[in-house]
Amino acid sequence: MSLLIDADFIVYKCCAAAEEDFDFGDDVIVVTSRFTDVMRLIERDLSNVKSNLGLFDDLILFFSSATNFRKQIDPSYKGHRNRKKPCGYKRAIDELSKTYEVIKIDDLEADDALGIYATENPGHIICSPDKDMRQIPGKLYDFKNETITITPEEGERWFFIQTMSGDMTDGYSGIPGIGVKRAAALLDKNGCTWETVVNAFAEKNMTEEDALMNARLARILTKELYKDGRVIQWDSTYASDRADNGTGIQSTSAV
Repeated sequence: MSLLIDADFIVYKCCAAAEEDFDFGDDVIVVTSRFTDVMRLIERDLSNVKSNLGLFDDLILFFSSATNFRKQIDPSYKGHRNRKKPCGYKRAIDELSKTYEVIKIDDLEADDALGIYATENPGHIICSPDKDMRQIPGKLYDFKNETITITPEEGERWFFIQTMSGDMTDGYSGIPGIGVKRAAALLDKNGCTWETVVNAFAEKNMTEEDALMNARLARILTKELYKDGRVIQWDSTYASDRADNGTGIQSTSAV
């Protein structure tokens, strides 16, 4: 069993924590850090994860690509996240790759690389504080000493909830006025189906295309949605097929 680590989160946090700024006056402020401090903080956090979870074979670290396929769906996706990476971020990844297996896939976020790997290779533990990972069946550790097991049905339900409630942190809005609790209540009342999602959008004078765009932005990729190095865009036939026979087919629309 391996620990599949959302290393974006750990490395960004540790690099930022190691930064210091020096104000030289005359409109000059320099931001700097000690790389030994950066690596010490990263190894401390990785060690904490290992200690909390106990027996395992190894760690696999996942990072986001500099490019993101969701920008092709909606150019404004995460458009507000323009802050540069903190000092030492890229160098830390290079250094970690000398000790650990590092996975970074072109055009994908770390979440997607995690989802693909975890569904291709079940039986490992995903380690991530990101609520998006509740879409992926299997064990999830949230960095807060809590490990939960997510069933395929629970993962699908959370995906529908995120499609309706949106995620302003990631830059997609879902249905105005509907949050997580309201979205969950709609699924409880009307059934955990794509039809329920579409009807909820329609009640706010939004189309199925609006629902589909939000779904494609929300959907964390799995092995079914990534073939031969290409993203297979989620569509309603995937949801329908899962409901009918528990398999899952791909849309013919690819990025």
